[in-house]
Amino acid sequence: MLRRTKIVATLGPATDDPKVLDQIIDAGVDVVRVNFSHGSHEEHQKRVELVRNRARAHGRQVGVLADLQGPKIRTERFKNGKVTLVEGSSFILDADCPRNDGDEERVGITYKQLPNDVSRGDTLLLDDGAIVLWVDQVNGNKVECRVVVGGVLSNNKGINRQGGGLSADALTDKDRKDLAFAAEIKADYLAISFPRCAADVELARELLIAAGGHAHIVAKIERAEAIKCIDEIIDAADVVMIARGDLGVEIGDEELPAVQKVIARKARMRDKVVITATQMMQSMVDNPMPTRAEVLDVANAVIDGTDAVMLSAETAAGKYPAKAVAAMDRICKGAERHQIDAGVDWHSAKTDFGRVDEAIAKASIYTARRLGVKAIAALTESGSTALWMSRHSSNIPIYALTPKVETRRRVTLLQGVYPVSFKPESMNHAAVNREAIDELVRRGAVRDGDLVIITKGDLVGHHGGTNAMKIVRVGELPESTETNLDA
Repeated sequence: MLRRTKIVATLGPATDDPKVLDQIIDAGVDVVRVNFSHGSHEEHQKRVELVRNRARAHGRQVGVLADLQGPKIRTERFKNGKVTLVEGSSFILDADCPRNDGDEERVGITYKQLPNDVSRGDTLLLDDGAIVLWVDQVNGNKVECRVVVGGVLSNNKGINRQGGGLSADALTDKDRKDLAFAAEIKADYLAISFPRCAADVELARELLIAAGGHAHIVAKIERAEAIKCIDEIIDAADVVMIARGDLGVEIGDEELPAVQKVIARKARMRDKVVITATQMMQSMVDNPMPTRAEVLDVANAVIDGTDAVMLSAETAAGKYPAKAVAAMDRICKGAERHQIDAGVDWHSAKTDFGRVDEAIAKASIYTARRLGVKAIAALTESGSTALWMSRHSSNIPIYALTPKVETRRRVTLLQGVYPVSFKPESMNHAAVNREAIDELVRRGAVRDGDLVIITKGDLVGHHGGTNAMKIVRVGELPESTETNLDA
């Protein structure tokens, strides 16, 4: 059974061994994530080159997602590495405290504007909500707090304000350098952390193009402010990632499940890709099997129609990276066997098509679902045709046939789409049809008697040129002739 939902796995020290990387590829990873919050450019470049080499050796395409750190607002460091905060005691977040001088009374902060963004009565959540502080007063560059929920606080922990509202720019100086590096390594996707509005996404796209990059832009939904303008952010991005860690801290865990479903639905309605991320199998950092709660979490994301599910520390630093990918593969397949159609409702989706190739793509999937078609062969330059088809869930595999390696890597993130290297030997339409069908037969995707839909354009090599849908039965294609240009 082909798995429709894609798996994103984060690279890190645990995957640097080529044998482990081979195991992850064998287990079914579709896209790897390089996290610019950790490591050097040299380390990331080595990892990307290695994964592409190993994927090629396995006859696979694996996409690369470069993830910018963004304005992560953190504490600085403690003299002794950590402190224990006691409920009811006072604690100061001090913009003037030296980086390594934190103690039981105060700690420095990476975001020096924090005192300007908070006021008495605000609730600050540290370390993904494990520590809760109530702001008593702001005194110059000091945010004087009362500990509401105490515990151990160690170095470099994140700070969120309940309800959102911290005003740090989405792209830091570091992000701009990392963005240029992402263009250099030809990343297939570029993730923007903590965007507040569509303008943040558009700025990242402009900078990437200026740097010579062609990656699709992923907007990570992590801020409460982003929820207020979610439609505009989705429209500006190519992909949305529901990054549930910081988002859950800012909006509250009780709001997160419904928000996750709403974002996934909105994105699919707008023909955008969805990734569900953060702590999907957190227990597998240390254990070889997921918990039942984690199984249900992954399965529910699949049932909600997510394109991809993502592993973070589980593969980057965990003890069982390949087992984590294998477990996710197994759970996704199980959920897909019982999945209620989570695709876009034909009646509630937008009724007008903006382009001819969009109309062909959506007409093809509509027809395929009602005619018993076994597979769709989408001859594509950019992958757009396959994207539009994938927005409408079905069990019909969509094969993106393209000569472009960049397109083959990009479609690895699309639900139910499988990349195929395909460069027809002839410009004759009937001959191209036969070559496409022969390729699917060779892969064992179809056999004699099966119905297949082929989509393609009159002009090979032109983006947006798909203007034809042809329904053929395997084993009954006419012999090609050089004059048969309309076949």
